[in-house]
Amino acid sequence: MLIIRGLLGGVLQVAIIAALLLIPAWFVTGDWDWPRLWILLAIYCVALVTMIVCLAVLAPASLEARLRAPASREQPREDAIATAFLLATFALFLVFIPIDVFAWQLMGAVPDGIAALGMVLFVAGYAFIGWVIYTNSFAIPIVEDQSDAGQALVDTGPYARIRHPMDTGILVYFAGLGLWLQSWASLLVLGLILVALVFRIRVEEKTLHATLPGYDDYATRCRWRLVPGLW
Repeated sequence: MLIIRGLLGGVLQVAIIAALLLIPAWFVTGDWDWPRLWILLAIYCVALVTMIVCLAVLAPASLEARLRAPASREQPREDAIATAFLLATFALFLVFIPIDVFAWQLMGAVPDGIAALGMVLFVAGYAFIGWVIYTNSFAIPIVEDQSDAGQALVDTGPYARIRHPMDTGILVYFAGLGLWLQSWASLLVLGLILVALVFRIRVEEKTLHATLPGYDDYATRCRWRLVPGLW
């Protein structure tokens, strides 16, 4: 059943994120007494279940696409490298936060008010990612030629203003996570994620220009890749 598969994938996702945050925290502090993280994980679980159920009901094809195996013979070698680099920056970002919060404190603690804003950004970024998945059933985890699957250009919803809204949502999501857990310095590490996303975007656009009808015109009409007015 699609919902069960989605929830199992979500449980694995939450478990990996929790481990990357909790294991370093335990090495630094000797315990897992981190209320902010437990609140974050609880809210994340609620948001994830909500997203999975909504997608399973409203956009099952989009959810099915996201649950595909993350490897393909059609995946360009450049994308495999870019994806590995991106996942490494995700892991580094998460591991860095507990070390900074409990040991280094490189830029001091984030005030409670800004941390609360971080939670808003975390939830908003995740919801935005869900909107992207709902809008585009071809938003799969890897880059590949999907012509045989009947891929069509999507230029509605979040794609009306930016060409890679999934990546925008990822940046907002991680920025909010770092602020909620009270690490200013995590925003500096977020720069590495940005670099990895830019690298992967260039690989993805090379494939889209070559294989997706109408993408050249869309790229001319929709000028911005990540943030309107910036890039």
